[in-house]
Amino acid sequence: MRKILFIAVLLPVVAGLGWWYFRESPLPDYGPAYREYAYVTNGKSNTVTVIDVARTFQPARTITVGSEPTGVAANGKKNEVYVVNTGSNNVTVIDTERNQVVATIGVHGHPFFIDVSQDGKRGYVANSGSANVSVIDLEKRSIVGTIRVGAEPGLARVSPDGATVVVSNRGDNTVSLIDAQKLVLRTTLPACQQPEDIAILPDSSKAFVACTGSGQVASIDLKNAKVLALLDVGKSPVNLALKPDGGELMVSNFASDGISVIETTTNEVANSFLIGTKPARGVVSADNARLYVSNFGSNSVAAYDIDVGKIVATVPVGSQPDGIALTQSQNYILVLNSQSGDVTVIQKRKPTKLEPSEYSLLTMIPVGMQPNNVVVKAFLVTVPSRK
Repeated sequence: MRKILFIAVLLPVVAGLGWWYFRESPLPDYGPAYREYAYVTNGKSNTVTVIDVARTFQPARTITVGSEPTGVAANGKKNEVYVVNTGSNNVTVIDTERNQVVATIGVHGHPFFIDVSQDGKRGYVANSGSANVSVIDLEKRSIVGTIRVGAEPGLARVSPDGATVVVSNRGDNTVSLIDAQKLVLRTTLPACQQPEDIAILPDSSKAFVACTGSGQVASIDLKNAKVLALLDVGKSPVNLALKPDGGELMVSNFASDGISVIETTTNEVANSFLIGTKPARGVVSADNARLYVSNFGSNSVAAYDIDVGKIVATVPVGSQPDGIALTQSQNYILVLNSQSGDVTVIQKRKPTKLEPSEYSLLTMIPVGMQPNNVVVKAFLVTVPSRK
């Protein structure tokens, strides 16, 4: 408790100083060919801040992109990151080896997010202002399809098998299913009020859609294109965090200060509990053991032990935390503070007698105005041989 209070007192000072480290051991040496960067979209600065999370935890570069950048995604098969610019209706392509813009692809009205197929060949962008989805050939960097869906689509997410694109249509309370091979609309299903976030099981059998207006999550059978259940959760479910094994889905209920746990096999709400004020985003660790939630209203991140079923730590961060991500090692949590314009880095470490807490503040990194989304990209580069 004493340590947490100490961090809370220092937090405003840390943000003002810019660089500040709270660690006892150096970062691991990954070798000269290893790169790992976090790409942070700054919605009001029209930039992306690139943070070196392999070595320094400092900004490596600030890249100018389009107007009002929001969504960002990494390609798992090539060293590129894609940034959706809501204000300029386009997608910026960043070469991660050089951290430079290499292309800009026009889409339609008011896009917010992009999802990339697992084979790295296609990108899908829901255009909320034009009621359609743009399909991008990421090899040719060109539009190969534009598919009409419901009103005000917020998100288009592709299934792991690459067969189906699920689209949440906020304007008419529906969910559209697109055949990703034929690039045609399969069907549009009535769902629940204001569907937004989407999670798809690893086996591509089901999609779950959070409906902020009705406090529900819709379970959808993707093979048979039908709604299986409407599950009552908390008020204003805004984010879905799926365990990597697909067994449980964690729902952040923004207006009820808690999360709900859904058993994905049985379509049942297994548990609900308080997590913090206005939980905004969640992410589950690769070992399925921990859930990390940014609490927008209480300026904190909660660490929840999924197996034990309780909060094991609450760490103070910056002002109005929103986006959240884990580094490749799973030992660092990146939290975007939307109001204070910085990123909090939390270190997970083995507790000791002198430092019993498992989590501590590592550093605060200033970025741009209103950071909203983050993606981490790790890769190897070709290192010239020394002669």
